[in-house]
Amino acid sequence: MKLTPDQKSICEQVINVFESGSPQGNYAAIAILKDGPHKERQVTYGRSQTTEYGNLHELIEMYVNAGGTYSEALRPYLAKIEVTPLADDATFKQLLRDAGRKDPVMHQSQDTFFDTRYFTPAMAWAESNGFTLPLSALIIYDSFIHSGSILGFLRKRFPASPPTAGGNEQDWISQYVNARHDWLANHENKILRGTIYRTTCFKSEIARANWDLSQRPINAHGTPVS
Repeated sequence: MKLTPDQKSICEQVINVFESGSPQGNYAAIAILKDGPHKERQVTYGRSQTTEYGNLHELIEMYVNAGGTYSEALRPYLAKIEVTPLADDATFKQLLRDAGRKDPVMHQSQDTFFDTRYFTPAMAWAESNGFTLPLSALIIYDSFIHSGSILGFLRKRFPASPPTAGGNEQDWISQYVNARHDWLANHENKILRGTIYRTTCFKSEIARANWDLSQRPINAHGTPVS
């Protein structure tokens, strides 16, 4: 799926707001959320937030191998992530904050990580299903960041077909966003119920037909992105 550099930047900025509160992204952002396996508390970290029981190990390994300022201090944690709960490890969390605030190597590692782990697979999925519009790219990318993929059970909750199956792209995206909004709004997990600002944003952009993302600013959870 082909986006201009400006369109890709807008997608990244909107997601950065959703995940860490600013269009530029907060590379040092840490949250402790009760959304790990069996609702266990876990560390979420970085510009677009990756999780302790998700892909945090991959990010930290990338940073350690890049020889950052805090690489050697973080190296022992590679054996602990996903093995020993780290939500209460003050040293680990401070190392992450310090690296995110002070070390350009961590910034570069995060930029590469979020692009290769989430953005590139999201665009590959979009292209393989025939999606071409920038707003579609943003919505699909958000699903990969927030849910890991386009969830199969959500696709069964609306009748539209993707473009590769003869469907209309705008119809599919609109119905998908509505289905995802309803799922989040009624989820048993309070944390997920609180994330409907994502789909609320997308519904607003669909309503004003901002399919090329040229209408600025975009209201991302109360923050203007332009």
